[in-house]
Amino acid sequence: MNKHEHDFLTDEAVNQTVLIFRALSDPTRIRILYLLAEEECSVGHIAELLDLSQSAVSHQLALLRSLRLVKSRREGRTVLYSCDDEHVIRMLHQTIRHVQHD
Repeated sequence: MNKHEHDFLTDEAVNQTVLIFRALSDPTRIRILYLLAEEECSVGHIAELLDLSQSAVSHQLALLRSLRLVKSRREGRTVLYSCDDEHVIRMLHQTIRHVQHD
């Protein structure tokens, strides 16, 4: 590649990146992702720990699932959620360490 050639991002890559950053801009979704980075949880458990309604948690999880940031699996009648993108979780943890750094 000569100095006048550039490797540009595709529109799709830019749009997907924007969607992920928008998802991460919400405090509730940050709390949910942080919790799911620590342990696999049901909607009810997330709602209880974060003092949210199950409906609110389900809504947020649906968005996070659509972006492939969380995944689910069924265990009997319970659906358990966990993180699905280690890259985003590492970025989240690095950002938290950054803001907590003195």
